[in-house]
Amino acid sequence: MVQRALDELPPQFRDALHNIDIQVRWRPTVHELRQAGLHHGSALFGMYTGVSLPKRTQGYSMVLPDRIIIYQRTHELYCRTEEEMVQQARQTLLHEIGHYLGIDERRLRELGVG
Repeated sequence: MVQRALDELPPQFRDALHNIDIQVRWRPTVHELRQAGLHHGSALFGMYTGVSLPKRTQGYSMVLPDRIIIYQRTHELYCRTEEEMVQQARQTLLHEIGHYLGIDERRLRELGVG
């Protein structure tokens, strides 16, 4: 379903992704929840880890890929149908790609992907 959501993204978003790994994991770890500023039991649909494009300097090379992690369990808990899950995965991908592009939470909410 995440692959389907990724395939449905506008080409300008897919084409902007360089040196990034998209992973699906069952649920966030306690450490990942803390990184996101959340508590155990909170809903976290996805997370971006890495150096956003605007913060990359001339010295940015020979690094492991950035990551977008999609949490399967959260999507399953909050979505009733397969189509809802694909739409939520798309929303999550857009949100995390926004972070990759250097967009903060406030602006992502303004853009409707907060």
